[in-house]
Amino acid sequence: MPADSEPTNFESSTPKLRIRAANDKPINHDGDFVLYWMIAYRRTEWNFALERAAAWAAELGKPLVVLEALRCDYKWASDRLHAFVIQGMADNQQSLAKKSRAASYYPYLERQPGNGSGLLEALSDQACLVVTDDFPCFFLPRMVRVAARKVSTTMEVIDSNGLLPMRAADKVYLRAYDLRRFLQKALPDHLSELPSPDPLADYKIPTLEKLPAKITKQWPVAEVEAIADDLSKLEAFPIDHQVGVVESLPGGAVAAQKRLRDFLKHKLDRYGEERNEPQKEVSSGFSPYLHFGHLSVHQVFAELVEQLKWTPNKLAKKANGSRSGWWGMEETYESFLDELVTWRELGFNMCSRQEDYTHYESLPDWAKETLGEHASDDREFTYTLEEFEQANTHDELWNAAQNQLVREGYIHNYLRMLWGKKILEWTESPQDALAVMIELNNKYALDGRNPNSYSGIFWVLGRYDRAWGPERPIFGKIRYMSSDNTARKVKVKQYIEKYQ
Repeated sequence: MPADSEPTNFESSTPKLRIRAANDKPINHDGDFVLYWMIAYRRTEWNFALERAAAWAAELGKPLVVLEALRCDYKWASDRLHAFVIQGMADNQQSLAKKSRAASYYPYLERQPGNGSGLLEALSDQACLVVTDDFPCFFLPRMVRVAARKVSTTMEVIDSNGLLPMRAADKVYLRAYDLRRFLQKALPDHLSELPSPDPLADYKIPTLEKLPAKITKQWPVAEVEAIADDLSKLEAFPIDHQVGVVESLPGGAVAAQKRLRDFLKHKLDRYGEERNEPQKEVSSGFSPYLHFGHLSVHQVFAELVEQLKWTPNKLAKKANGSRSGWWGMEETYESFLDELVTWRELGFNMCSRQEDYTHYESLPDWAKETLGEHASDDREFTYTLEEFEQANTHDELWNAAQNQLVREGYIHNYLRMLWGKKILEWTESPQDALAVMIELNNKYALDGRNPNSYSGIFWVLGRYDRAWGPERPIFGKIRYMSSDNTARKVKVKQYIEKYQ
């Protein structure tokens, strides 16, 4: 079905712009339950998709089943990514086991490639309809398109990604300034459209006595809590065991809520002035939790404005695209919201509307032209993918950033930009640089494989940027960064000592 297909004719609290019909199959009113296929918003709170599924279950007088599955053959599958997701599944199982929760949770972990094939179709045969998540990146859009053809009943996909519904934008925005100006015009109409903090508490839903035995026999309910408690059990899965678990960064909604509390209480007031200082560690650290859906941007926004006692009447009347002044807050808070809203939504805008967002050819014409003109320039240093991966370069600051990525699953935001710029400088071609950045980021970063990670990678090559002077070897008119200049701008000595 096209992206603007109309949803099934049923009114609920979920905004219509966030509901999309994935196929034109009818509802099975004789089904045993409503099925929510949780694939991106892996949380039980602040979730438009779960809210929509609960509303359907109440409307039809049917129980609600939440299927959360994890395949083992996705690209870059590893102990690190599996552990983060499974820890979230354990949190969801505990949340939905509470007596106040009117939903049956079905966690499934694929043990061998292909073992999970047929599970969704089998469940859909007994379901009234299927509700799932509308995430525009990685393999998920393709998976949903295939599933929509295979399931036997209605399938809806729900957008719970950002403050602005993805379908509210009128085009692909190629600069942050332009999207910011559009947001300043369009976003006020959507700021009051927040998902329920606890959608299952809002509806009266019958309880399912048990999951279908003939299905759970073939696809057993996973013991996610046992695996989350003992991550050595991941050895049984055919995934990359060399990319290890980040023990200091556990996955799941519980860890996400702790991270949110800590940031709002201890770091938010320092964010504007100190976020670019690696040794201060005042960045939010939300990105892995936002990526895997363990945390909702709607909750972050709601609790931020509640803490600041902010109301929409403080918004500036004129949309001028400025990064400060529009929210009517102190600069440090506006700086955080510009990252959380403008830059985050910029990536979702691109991925939801341009299928080639991962391809070099999707760069702006001026960037491709200047990079092409300098593709044959001499490189003082060049490194292979393996040398980059092992942090085996001549630059101690770059090596430290790469070591942080390998050890901790992320790079400090400011140094991530330098990390990418040096890869561009030290590879044989900009196409090679893109391939190295994608491979290392998606393999090791907990927030990789995300619209925002592609925004950052392609920004290195000119996306969302402008031509800069003077023209330089290799970079041409692409913005240049150096380790020496970075070290002069921010304090990196302790950072290098920690990660060398």
